[in-house]
Amino acid sequence: MRVLHVASEAYPLVKTGGLADVAGPLPAAQVRLGVDARLLLPGYPDALRRLEGVGEPVDLGELLPGLGPTRLIQGRMPDTGLPVWLVDHSALYDRPGGLYLDLQGDEWPDNHLRFGLLGRVGARMAGADAPAGWRPELVHAHDWHAGLAPAYLALGGTPRPATVFSVHNIAFSGKFARATAAELGIPPSALVPEGLEFYGDLSFLKAGLYYADRLTTVSPTYTVEIQTPAGGMGFDVLLRHRADELVGILNGIDEQVWDPSRDPSLSAPYDADSLDRKAGNKTALQRELGLAEDPKAFLSAFIGRLTLQKGIDLLLEALPGMLAGRDQVVVLGSGERLFQEELKEVATHHPDRLAVRIGYDEPLAHRIQAGADLFLMPSRFEPCGLTQMYALRYGTPPLVRRTGGLADTVVDAALRGQGTGFLFDEPDPAALLETFQRARRRFRDRKSWRALQRRCMVRPSGWGRAAAQYLDLYQKLVP
Repeated sequence: MRVLHVASEAYPLVKTGGLADVAGPLPAAQVRLGVDARLLLPGYPDALRRLEGVGEPVDLGELLPGLGPTRLIQGRMPDTGLPVWLVDHSALYDRPGGLYLDLQGDEWPDNHLRFGLLGRVGARMAGADAPAGWRPELVHAHDWHAGLAPAYLALGGTPRPATVFSVHNIAFSGKFARATAAELGIPPSALVPEGLEFYGDLSFLKAGLYYADRLTTVSPTYTVEIQTPAGGMGFDVLLRHRADELVGILNGIDEQVWDPSRDPSLSAPYDADSLDRKAGNKTALQRELGLAEDPKAFLSAFIGRLTLQKGIDLLLEALPGMLAGRDQVVVLGSGERLFQEELKEVATHHPDRLAVRIGYDEPLAHRIQAGADLFLMPSRFEPCGLTQMYALRYGTPPLVRRTGGLADTVVDAALRGQGTGFLFDEPDPAALLETFQRARRRFRDRKSWRALQRRCMVRPSGWGRAAAQYLDLYQKLVP
């Protein structure tokens, strides 16, 4: 079966968050199952620089009104050899700043064109005159950035491949002014509630949800949550209408990249049978971040976006209790400026017990996972979450809120013999602190804590299961 994945980022070519950790490894895992899977991404400078085995560009001509010519560049992933195509349009993708935001942290004003072109190229590659000499039998579009690919195919009026649309985070709707439809080549007939229209504007996410043949989310619990008014972000009615065509498939992680036994970022590699070596990573992390080198300190870590969704406000309110005595906390991430400044302010009063690093540093994230005793993820909602799965792999029990994929991946330690972490229900700092204190008490029981760590590390977490579930879904669409 020939499958084209369309996404806005994929590790190791380019990454800002968890989407990249799905869009890169998932198609590679499907290749191992015999699928002819390939990937389409925007031609960001970093992606163009890291792409290997680059071939001759293919000229696609002008695909959106007034944008000028677009090229398609083929190559391979540097780690897996997965075939990759990059949409080459320097005016849209070669610029300072981030993938989605400018240097001031504001959304690029032409994001509708930047990702509309991505969807248009995805549809063009799946057309009868596929320009790359390879035509997919199924197009799998990921999140709002790729949402127009199923729409362009459905609106094209010609025989088309099957389509699957995956929601990685329904909070990001890809909403733009209704007037942008003309720039995107979308007919007025599609700007209706039974189409792309979303509360007077148009939504790329709505396009994927409405026009794709099948819908998926990244965890079973999140699939249920987004069909409710509280969790659906305005899409719940449509999702309930399409409930029979919606399935939750829990993400996996790349066990080659996230493997504490051979992680080049660690000073002391270890596995479930050599957990004593984990302590060396804790000492190294304390030294690197300027914390007191105290082996008995209970060291907790947070890695992620500093936003309300991730519960960073809950963590800030609970921090005074967490920093009592000799306990320590590490925070790595970026996000809302207010939260960044508040964290840095608290750190000035506890320099040997609170370390804050603004930004994202992949090797440091690995060292934090290995050096921490407890991983903190108090999210208000979490479609799947991957960092708690990395923590499990590294023998660092997660403390999470019981929501979305967190509820699907972490078993509370109160369930003796099966627990892998600590869960709380209410998005409340008191509930977070109470659960933290419960984890700290368990930490003092070294035998019980070691058994908990081992259960974390042996939990199956690779992409094999998820890749097989997606393949089963594909085969129902493409016998």
